[in-house]
Amino acid sequence: MRVYLPCTLPALARVVTLGEFGPAPLTGYAVTPALTEWYASGDTEELEYVALTEAARASLRMLAADRADGVDVAPRRVVIAAEVPDGRVGVAAELEERGRVRLAEAVALADVAAVHVDDLSAMKDVEAAIAAVPAADRGDDDARFVLDGAEANELMWFATQEIPDLLG
Repeated sequence: MRVYLPCTLPALARVVTLGEFGPAPLTGYAVTPALTEWYASGDTEELEYVALTEAARASLRMLAADRADGVDVAPRRVVIAAEVPDGRVGVAAELEERGRVRLAEAVALADVAAVHVDDLSAMKDVEAAIAAVPAADRGDDDARFVLDGAEANELMWFATQEIPDLLG
């Protein structure tokens, strides 16, 4: 199963150094039965895009949390796409997001299929979205509009052999 794991650039560097994404448990996003039922008219590619988008939202929240903790992190959303055996992916009915899944084990770097990252041109929108997360969580419609502005930027696709250049 293709699982989309929210990440940041510093976390991606740790994945490369350690050879795995962890520690478990991990939260990811995938084409789940609930997502398929909710998005009845979509094909697999469209459903994977929805899962990728949900992971990008989670990456934005990771960036906001890092900033709140005083970590200086580049305003670029990162999503790791990995192939994970179905038996290692847990889908629970109580999860509020339709595409959210849980992984009980770390994901090996060898299982990473690609990495999706914001282009440098998106940094201004992502920076504004990071600042807007707290207000958006309180229900502020203007702040939610700012988050949507970040989502208007498509993530770029990088092959695994391009990760060192991306981090360099």
